[in-house]
Amino acid sequence: MRLEGKVCMITGAGSGIGKAASLIFAQEGALVIACDISEENLRLLAKEAEGLPGKVETYVLDVTDRGQVKRVVDEVIEKHGRIDVLVNNAGITRDALLVRMTEEDWDAVVSVNLKGVFNVTQAVVPHMMRQRSGSIINTSSVVGLYGNPGQTNYAATKAGVIGMTKTWAKELAARNIRVNAVAPGFIETPMTEKLPEKAKEQALSRIPLGRFGKPEEVGYVYLFLASDESSYITGQVIGVDGGLVI
Repeated sequence: MRLEGKVCMITGAGSGIGKAASLIFAQEGALVIACDISEENLRLLAKEAEGLPGKVETYVLDVTDRGQVKRVVDEVIEKHGRIDVLVNNAGITRDALLVRMTEEDWDAVVSVNLKGVFNVTQAVVPHMMRQRSGSIINTSSVVGLYGNPGQTNYAATKAGVIGMTKTWAKELAARNIRVNAVAPGFIETPMTEKLPEKAKEQALSRIPLGRFGKPEEVGYVYLFLASDESSYITGQVIGVDGGLVI
């Protein structure tokens, strides 16, 4: 029960890493504010979370819509009085080589992966500042650290998330708010399922542990950063990649 009594908001909670983290947090006693653009995915998550020690409340949320973000955050604060943990996990891909990438694909990925993180964090932080505590966890990627052909937009946003993480860690430390990033490698999610088989084989050949990661293996790192056990950690980027980058 490492998160007992904590209110934890997770975006992109309906599938993949976000869903795994939501269930882990609820297992550890948290009140999880599960946000996702898919109402159906949220319904399935809520059903799966039944009987866990914590509780999962679901909110349909498009992180690119600042008005909608404010309404959800205001509702959570009115209902529960605080937000202790924010996990900015929502993200999309629209892959293409540089010369073929459309402006629409660029804008869509930047809007969700970069501006979405900014939108939600800016709405939540004033409440954390008033309570003088909080942990913010941003989802980056190994791609944001080392680049990847065909992912100009994705790599740019995930590198940007790291820049925001380090900036916010410096800005908010005086209010006892910690900000860290997690940089997953190849994880078994709906996003990586779309990769061509050849790309998967090439990726596996570069991973020393010889396999893709599981969403829960990232979720447990989120759990550590959300808990008081990481109370002296801020401004860090923690890789969860099976050794891919060594």
